[in-house]
Amino acid sequence: MGFRFDLFLLSVAILWAPSLSDLVISKVDRRVENVGPDPVLEVLLPFPDHQAKNFAYLAAATNEGKGKSKGPATSLPIEVVQPNEMPPALTWYSVSLPKGLGKGESLTLDVLAVFTHALRPFPEKISQAENQLVAFQESAHYLSPYIVKVQLLSVKLPPDFKPESYTKLEKSELSGSEIKYGPYENLPPFSYSPIIVHFGNNQPFAVAQELLREIEISHWGNVQVTEHYNLIHGGSQIKGEFSRLDYQARPHVGGASAFRHLVANLPPRAHSVYYRDEIGNISTSNLWGDSKKTQLEIEPRYPMFGGWRTSFTIGYGLPLKDFLFQSEGKRFLNISFGSPIRDLVIDNLIVKVVLPEGSKDVSVSAPFSVKQWHETKFSHLDIDGRPVVVLEKTNVVQEHSQYFQVYYKFNNVSLLREPLMLIFGFFFMFIACIVYVHADLTISKSSASYVAKLQWDEVKTAIQQVQNIINRCLTVHDRLDATLRDLSRTGDVQACKVARKAADSLLKDLSKELKPLLAFLHSSPQAAQILLKVEDLVAKEHELQEKLMLKHSTVVEGYEKKSGGREMENRVALIQQKLIALRQEVDDLLEVIDEI
Repeated sequence: MGFRFDLFLLSVAILWAPSLSDLVISKVDRRVENVGPDPVLEVLLPFPDHQAKNFAYLAAATNEGKGKSKGPATSLPIEVVQPNEMPPALTWYSVSLPKGLGKGESLTLDVLAVFTHALRPFPEKISQAENQLVAFQESAHYLSPYIVKVQLLSVKLPPDFKPESYTKLEKSELSGSEIKYGPYENLPPFSYSPIIVHFGNNQPFAVAQELLREIEISHWGNVQVTEHYNLIHGGSQIKGEFSRLDYQARPHVGGASAFRHLVANLPPRAHSVYYRDEIGNISTSNLWGDSKKTQLEIEPRYPMFGGWRTSFTIGYGLPLKDFLFQSEGKRFLNISFGSPIRDLVIDNLIVKVVLPEGSKDVSVSAPFSVKQWHETKFSHLDIDGRPVVVLEKTNVVQEHSQYFQVYYKFNNVSLLREPLMLIFGFFFMFIACIVYVHADLTISKSSASYVAKLQWDEVKTAIQQVQNIINRCLTVHDRLDATLRDLSRTGDVQACKVARKAADSLLKDLSKELKPLLAFLHSSPQAAQILLKVEDLVAKEHELQEKLMLKHSTVVEGYEKKSGGREMENRVALIQQKLIALRQEVDDLLEVIDEI
């Protein structure tokens, strides 16, 4: 989605005068010459606002000498300026020359400008099988505040595509995949001749709408880099439904505009590399590496067509000694700023450098302007937190993959903070365990709380004994009631009377056992909250016992007198109903007391 504007071989003849109209570009060929009497200190570069809004990178350099004697390129400072009395809708940059260009002197000037989102998909929507077409808009004349005597424009297209159409002007020529305009001579200042080139381009239009890079320094030998990508295909959107069958059968036809993989050039000796998204680890990746480079090829979970989005994370570790250095009493991190993924345009890049806890006097040196601020990050065993330097930049391209430095001071004693915390932490834990094992933590037997606890334990024991006696009484009731069923089957009245006599004896003994327990509960203040329930339980059991004996006497008497009939059945039925209700009340009281 970006393009590069290269002013190679830019030859400019500068005639000194008070106004810009007296400056002349003799030929767009990188040679600058001053033919005026006074030195010239700068060259102005204008860009239309529709280009400037997508402006990403601008660099200018000069070479001295010719041929084999040509020296190394020297980068020149560039700044945004606002000259007076200039046409509107232009953004101006000033290139400062290394020294005043005197009369008759010349220099070689190379200018590189990079723009993002300069190729507009046209049409904006295509089918799955169609090739992607884009439109590029420029000016056939070099826009300059100076007179241009000779100028040539060359538009180079992808080698596999010829232009669908292009603006035809005087002295325009198509040669293979290259369109040439010019040469044009004696162009006045601010000459502008718009052109549009419409051509096919299936190269990956990978755009990271947001990229968060976190670089964490550990003085124990590692630099951990984590990169979070929100990626979109910025090309023509796919219309209609996606057919995976067509894509897998003929990927070069059924997915010509899609891209399947991306390649990241990681630093040498990168290790512990991972590639994952919100779902988990993504296994469709390949890693190659040697002493000079490490290359990671990643594949999203699905092919990326125009308008489609994906999010993923890449992480890797780097040897500390390759990126951390010392200078003038300070340590500094020297690492690349941009993304390692090739041909990736980044709308918004945030780089966070997490320094070790205890770092001070933090400063940043970057080869271009960035927005920066500071944060604090807390991790395991941190007390004050780790200083974080945050750098942010928009419209980031490959040319921004330059090294930047983060300087800070760090006391080596701080390295021992976390190990000592672990050592003393475990030491005090072991001491606490030893004290706990050997210390007598029982409550004093003379204390009020201990006495109260003993009294409550005695109350609980007595209540459990009461419950046990009541349950034994209920067992006797059940056995006596069973003799009545045997009587209806066998008619043996004598056996039933014997059972009644035995039951009376057992219940009498149980009643004797119950009396001292009730007397204890009445005398104990700890039993006040439960005494009423216990008394109610004993009373209900006694009432149940009386009703059972009444039922037993009625049935036995009826068998002895052989006076059965409906009247006796009705009497027994009324007693049985009362027995069932009482038995339920006794069971409910036992459960309530058990819960208390």
